Amino acid sequence: MDEREENGLSGAFINSLKRNNREIRDDRATAIAEDTELVYKRKIEDLEISIKKMQREQEYMLDLSPTSSQSLILASDFNCEDYVAKDIDLGIKIRNTEITLEIARQRYEYLFGGK
Repeated sequence: MDEREENGLSGAFINSLKRNNREIRDDRATAIAEDTELVYKRKIEDLEISIKKMQREQEYMLDLSPTSSQSLILASDFNCEDYVAKDIDLGIKIRNTEITLEIARQRYEYLFGGK
């Protein structure tokens, strides 16, 4: 019988208290690394989805049929300024998000070995 059992102390709690500094640091490091890697993966996925949605929105802008595939928008109802502004704005958002995604992927590969 060891000292813990003689004193009536056993179980996960006492074992946790008696862990050495290296074991504690290793556990904390693993938890931090796993959590950070998951957040990085999720951020990359979210950026990819965002880019796809914006690209679709930009493509949908080419459909100038207001109500159905059989109808067309009247020239007098079309606002060129709004169309151009929205198209350019989407293009800028897409490009900025692509840059962010590229940086996130590079950092992920550097930090986590590209798992």
